[in-house]
Amino acid sequence: MLRKTEFWTLTLLAAVGLLLALGNMIMFTQNRQAQADVQGRAQYIQQSTQLETLYREMVKALADLSVRNNDGQLRDLLTKQGITVNPTTPPAAPAPAPEPRKGGK
Repeated sequence: MLRKTEFWTLTLLAAVGLLLALGNMIMFTQNRQAQADVQGRAQYIQQSTQLETLYREMVKALADLSVRNNDGQLRDLLTKQGITVNPTTPPAAPAPAPEPRKGGK
């Protein structure tokens, strides 16, 4: 038989163990949710970096198209998205060489 103090000590230890087990289950569930969130964000970042090159090429093509066709609406659309289109002027054609003089000096 257990004495009264032993009974209450064991009951208290059992209650503490039960509380610790419940706390562990709750923390385990929260940890799994946090891991799922982090994994989702990591996947988003990885996909974003893979698509960055494609997006850059698309923006460059749109900017070139707006300059080539002098399309103000397309240029305005790019500007609204924070993209500045600077039309570059093509290099000037070289001046023709002077013709050699005929005859004398």
